[in-house]
Amino acid sequence: MDFNRTKGLKKDSDFRKVYKHGKSFANRHLVMYILDNKSDATRVGISVSKKVGKAITRNKIRRRIKEAYRLNVDENIKSGYDIVFIARVASNEAEYKDIQKSVNNLIKKANIKLTED
Repeated sequence: MDFNRTKGLKKDSDFRKVYKHGKSFANRHLVMYILDNKSDATRVGISVSKKVGKAITRNKIRRRIKEAYRLNVDENIKSGYDIVFIARVASNEAEYKDIQKSVNNLIKKANIKLTED
C-alpha cells in the first residue's frame, strides 16, 4: 500500500508500537493512532477486525479508507508519522462520503495536515 508520499505500515511489531506509544483520536466510524516515527517517511496502516463484518465488507471498508486517504490526505500530510486507522463496527453501514469525512476529521484533530482547508 504505497501512495505518492506515504508508505504502507506492514509489520505487526510496527502496528503494536503505534498502539502502545501513539496518541489516539476517534469518531463514530474510525479510530486513528498516530506516532512520530523520527524519519522522513510517513507510513499508514489500516486495520478492520472480523467484528465489522465478513471479508467482503472488511475489504470494502479498507478500500474506502485507502481512497479517502489517497484523495484528501496523502499530498498534504506532514512527514515523519506512523498512522493506523481502525474501522469501528459502525463503519460497515457507512457510505464512502461518511468514511471520507471521518478520515478528514481525524487528520484535522491530530493537526498533521500541512495546509488547512
